[in-house]
Amino acid sequence: MKIYTKTGDLGQTKIVGGKILPKNNIRIKAYGGIDELNSWVGYTRSLTNKTTNELDKELEEVQQLLFDCGKDLATLDRGEQNKFIFNPDSISWLEQSIDSKSQQLPAISKFILPAGSQLASALQVARTITRRVERDVVELKQKEKINPKVLIFINRLSDYFFINARYANYLLKSKETFYRNSKNVFK
Repeated sequence: MKIYTKTGDLGQTKIVGGKILPKNNIRIKAYGGIDELNSWVGYTRSLTNKTTNELDKELEEVQQLLFDCGKDLATLDRGEQNKFIFNPDSISWLEQSIDSKSQQLPAISKFILPAGSQLASALQVARTITRRVERDVVELKQKEKINPKVLIFINRLSDYFFINARYANYLLKSKETFYRNSKNVFK
């Protein structure tokens, strides 16, 4: 099986449905960012161990959902012809995970530095990649119609990675460091 098509040799790529777009198109940038994030999540999973195994299972599900998001962003909205596949119930799943872990963590009122264990640090990188992806998805949404649930999921996903970074530090008994000039920002 050949994995190259040579379409990209001219700076173009095909999206779902066969439309050809330049590789610097915001649609390509948005789902390319999701692909990058998905790869980073895969790397992050490699940092889990017996203590944090529950995170590995959840992160695998996140990877599956990111593929769904990428597929939907690579699909032009043409009604029934190309239905979106992202399941909006996944947003509730993320929120339940965030809420469940938040209840187990010590409350914080100030910003924390993105650090601690290697796993927590990787989750913080995932959070910042997610925020960049979110900016690209917002830009795409301003120009073209997209599955609106993808943007909601991506927005919630950065919160998910933040909480899981804290949760990883909690499980691994790694200290959180507060930003020294932080005011009370969390209530």
